[in-house]
Amino acid sequence: MNTKNLDPATFSKLLGVVSDVSLIIDSQGVIEDVSTAQDTMAALGCQAWMGKRWTDTVTVESKKKIQDLLQVSDELKGNKFLAVGRNLERLAELQRRLVETQQSVERDYLRLRHIEARYRVLFETSPEAVLMIDAASYRLIEANVGAQALFKDAGKRLVGRDFRECFEVSSQGEVQSLLRTALATGRIEMCSATLMGANVPLTVSATVFRQEGGAQYLVRLTQREASAGSSVDAESSAVLSEAMEQFPDGWLLTDTSGTVKSVNEEGMALLGLTASSQVIGQSMERWLLRGSVDWGVLNTSLKQHLPVRNFATEVRTLSGMTLPVEVSAVYLSRPEPMYAFFVRDMDRRMQVAAGATTAVPHPFAELSQLVGRRPIKDIVGETVDTIERMCIEAALELTHNNRASAAEMLGLSRQSLYVKLRRFGILSDTEVDTELP
Repeated sequence: MNTKNLDPATFSKLLGVVSDVSLIIDSQGVIEDVSTAQDTMAALGCQAWMGKRWTDTVTVESKKKIQDLLQVSDELKGNKFLAVGRNLERLAELQRRLVETQQSVERDYLRLRHIEARYRVLFETSPEAVLMIDAASYRLIEANVGAQALFKDAGKRLVGRDFRECFEVSSQGEVQSLLRTALATGRIEMCSATLMGANVPLTVSATVFRQEGGAQYLVRLTQREASAGSSVDAESSAVLSEAMEQFPDGWLLTDTSGTVKSVNEEGMALLGLTASSQVIGQSMERWLLRGSVDWGVLNTSLKQHLPVRNFATEVRTLSGMTLPVEVSAVYLSRPEPMYAFFVRDMDRRMQVAAGATTAVPHPFAELSQLVGRRPIKDIVGETVDTIERMCIEAALELTHNNRASAAEMLGLSRQSLYVKLRRFGILSDTEVDTELP
């Protein structure tokens, strides 16, 4: 393009479009003028390059490239040169993001491959008969080894057959109704049906999931004889589950790390919840006012399979209020190690006790008998010492003589606790010296 006829303003605009930095260089390779089109380039101090050799403004690895650019023929000696450059920072950022995206896609693909491999192993090794069925045509898509053994026609091709035709005519309507209900509700639906040529009915359960090709059914077939032997246990479990749900005190079930797995209605009401999802999956420690201190005491006993009875503490409700409670807990070993907590609202219990007609004697009524016989300073001092000793002994009993936990529960340092233990004669001087660091 011939640029001789362009006026300076037009030429300047053209440089601004095609370059981010422009240099006017004499025949000796010295920069005479600098022009930048971006603030980011100006911030690099490009204006300070004027009067310097071009090769002195670049890094070591770029000097050879600049020298090659400045090697011109003899007839061009004495002329000036225009060098234009582009800022490749945005391009480098795009390339970096492209590489990160590609790596993320590869990781996701590898993760999906691993998930598919685990699904395939589980699907093929499951002792139950499991089938995949297309929701639109009711055709069998996949059947595991258990299903082929159940149908006893591995020589025939199960895949592609109409699933309803695998059952007796009297059961086909029931099976079709089951599949339609599962598709409409999205829940696991169950029915009883008899396979073609079999005399014993099966339990058929179906659930729906969706893929790119559309909805599909995951169907499990269970022989009812296998489940009949455990019907008594199942009935007992159902009765126990209903009893826990209707239990008048709060009831929570956690794993051994304290994560809540189940809660009854009273437990939700005690914590001020409207749905079980607000507590399930969270740590039990979060709802205890003293947090890790209370949980440490409870967990220490339960890990040793020791029951906890009437542990006095406070819980923090969803609204932030505190509530005094008594906690009892037991360790459960089946079907997996878990903790069962029973939480009793002490406010309600004290209100009931306050409404009782029987008069309760004042715990300090006998102190009035000492007034006039001894100075009030001595009476108060002995009373404080008695209460302090009772609190320390109760804390040691609750923590199974774990003095570090007892000190934390009482809000004392370990040194202060040992001083009080020695003062009350609960701990000897030599025992204090050996236990303190």
